Amino acid sequence: MDYYATLGDPCARREVLDGLFQAGMTGIRVNLSHTSLDKCGAILERMYWPAACQAGREQAHLILDLQGPELRVGELPRAIALRAGGDLLLGDGGIPVPQAILQAACPGQQIPIDDGALLLEIRRSSPTVLLCRVVRGGPLRSKKSLSLLGTEVDTPTLTPDDLDNLAKAGRFGVTHILQPFVRDRRDVDILRRTLDGLGLPQVKIMAKIEEDRGYGNLDEIIAAADQVCIARGDLGNSMPLWKLPGIQKDIARRCRAAGRGFCLVTQLLWSMEQRPVPTRAEVSDIYNGVLDGASSLMLTGETAAGRFPVQAMDYLVKTAGEALRTI
Repeated sequence: MDYYATLGDPCARREVLDGLFQAGMTGIRVNLSHTSLDKCGAILERMYWPAACQAGREQAHLILDLQGPELRVGELPRAIALRAGGDLLLGDGGIPVPQAILQAACPGQQIPIDDGALLLEIRRSSPTVLLCRVVRGGPLRSKKSLSLLGTEVDTPTLTPDDLDNLAKAGRFGVTHILQPFVRDRRDVDILRRTLDGLGLPQVKIMAKIEEDRGYGNLDEIIAAADQVCIARGDLGNSMPLWKLPGIQKDIARRCRAAGRGFCLVTQLLWSMEQRPVPTRAEVSDIYNGVLDGASSLMLTGETAAGRFPVQAMDYLVKTAGEALRTI
């Protein structure tokens, strides 16, 4: 079983990385939607790998989570408070969003942002701007994920930034690539050829299932990838939330049948971003995920932005260990 943290300010200190390894961490994720290898290279070279060596984990994993075809809000000078019932412009003269969203959107469609924490409804649309009503408000920050419910937005498998980061992956010791929003086998094959061309055939591909199209092509994705990642954040945006547990169970079942490992991620210990102790529901979720056959578990905001990263990893490892003893 592998236990992953996500790199961020709270764990970008040597003593915290030492604590994470002591708690049982076996690897760390770098989210390239918010940074680049160049920006976090010093942390990796001067702190992460030395901490891994000191902990006796020279074979620790370093996972790059690419941008891929994921859609995100552009750079904002500061967080913007959205109020339910208010209007918001996306595009020219408003919040920067990908051009693909502007081209595909129609009045009446909904746009979830930040894993559904915010929700907009399109009132008017044009090729350059969308007038939206805020259905569910809150703080809007740069680089948060967004999607267009009910519509497949055409985007490239790898962005120019992805290609730049992949070209540097070997120098930093990258072992795994988290490929976001995998739609079909073709996406995995494109990444595989890119890695081979860079002389990195040993790097493992973890295909993230995050939308209906990927789920619909799950069997061919399982066959093409080294691992599958059940990414419940955006996957939960593509369907009513009460359907998500059944979809998770089905992906797990099909991975087991194919002998393919899978990683479970998103809100495993979400409450521990602010609290030193998880909820009973969270530890039950982790326990059941391990019983379902997960080969790895990944913390995101709990270590990238949370107040208790080491404690979160400790609860993750101990809960999973209890489940493994049951098995």
